[in-house]
Amino acid sequence: MDNKPFSLLVKPAGADCNLRCEYCFYIDHLEKQDSNPRMSDKTLERMISSYMKTEQNRNYAFGWQGGEPTLMGLEFFKKVVRYQQEYGKTGDLVSNGLQTNGTLITDEWARFLAQYKFLIGVSLDGPPELHNSYRKTIGNQNSHSLVMKGIDNLRKYDVQYNILILVNNKTVSQPERIYDYMKKNRFYFHQYIPCIEFGEDSKLLPFSINGEQWGDFLCKIFDLWIQNDIYRVSIRLFDSILEYLVYGNTHVCFMNNNCCQYFVVEHDGSVYPCDFFVRDDLLLGNINTDSWNHFLESQKYKKFGANKSTLNEECKKCPFLNICYGDCQKNRPGDTKSPKSLSILCKGWMKFYSHSLPYFAKLANRIRIERNLPKKDMKVPTKFGRNDPCPCGSGKKYKNCCGLKMKDL
Repeated sequence: MDNKPFSLLVKPAGADCNLRCEYCFYIDHLEKQDSNPRMSDKTLERMISSYMKTEQNRNYAFGWQGGEPTLMGLEFFKKVVRYQQEYGKTGDLVSNGLQTNGTLITDEWARFLAQYKFLIGVSLDGPPELHNSYRKTIGNQNSHSLVMKGIDNLRKYDVQYNILILVNNKTVSQPERIYDYMKKNRFYFHQYIPCIEFGEDSKLLPFSINGEQWGDFLCKIFDLWIQNDIYRVSIRLFDSILEYLVYGNTHVCFMNNNCCQYFVVEHDGSVYPCDFFVRDDLLLGNINTDSWNHFLESQKYKKFGANKSTLNEECKKCPFLNICYGDCQKNRPGDTKSPKSLSILCKGWMKFYSHSLPYFAKLANRIRIERNLPKKDMKVPTKFGRNDPCPCGSGKKYKNCCGLKMKDL
């Protein structure tokens, strides 16, 4: 068997959810799936037992997602842990991540999650008026207060969690307000995600943002973070950039040159290459009948992964290619049917990297000195002359564009 490690992203309740967020890309799936999609005990055991027989460097990573995975109920996740213990071997390292809207996290849930050290991702878009604009219950009620109650339960038992903020057309102009709200509520682990959804005509849907908005948002978040919070607030994108500059590792898939890092397992055992591409033409097989080696060796899987580095000509000339590789395939209009499409966020990424990389480089150098690590070729430009053309492509001088001066690190 191919020994390349991979993780699992499992959707035990399919796209089913107790919220009806207007921007959710699973809404279309709700109309097509079974009325009550739930992973059976047989499929659960088969998935866990077969995965834990693979090599994986003895490191097994499960991500539980949806829809809303807590709809499966607590007893389901007790079975998850039981099967992991049953099929794991001494010395195996098993991790569980749970992505949730937080509204169903009770005291009992939180106690269980703490006991088995689940890492929780909670979706919260900011203060109530911003969060509630799109994130409604099935009965069209606001969900913010329900989420905060769930977070209170997580805190009660010291469950590790981070906050996922989906940056949409109503929040993209509010970076300072959102960031300050997170800090005020003692949320120190953030993940900012751009809301990008295309219609059938490959045009952005109304709740989506464009590249320039994304770049402006990230630059403002970066300025707030680097001036006050580099040792206090963890932002996943920023952590990933530093890890790349210090160690050369890329642990977020959109920064890699290949998309073969994990498999999605649906409630019925169907397996796909990516959460954003659960489509009939990318079905790889079913865990109840096929082996992991079958999925790893699938030409469909390999082709999908290789599409990540099938690049637009503009990408090939970009100074930030090695830290982007054309962005997530989901953000390319026409997605995998046209892999050479330029990401809708391209201008935003260029602006952000032009603005932030010199400062990230200083931080990376500091980390290497503190940890007695050798110097390393960062493989991306981190120094720009103040009178040089700005690498973001604006045509302006760097000092008049993305090179705005901040206090020295």
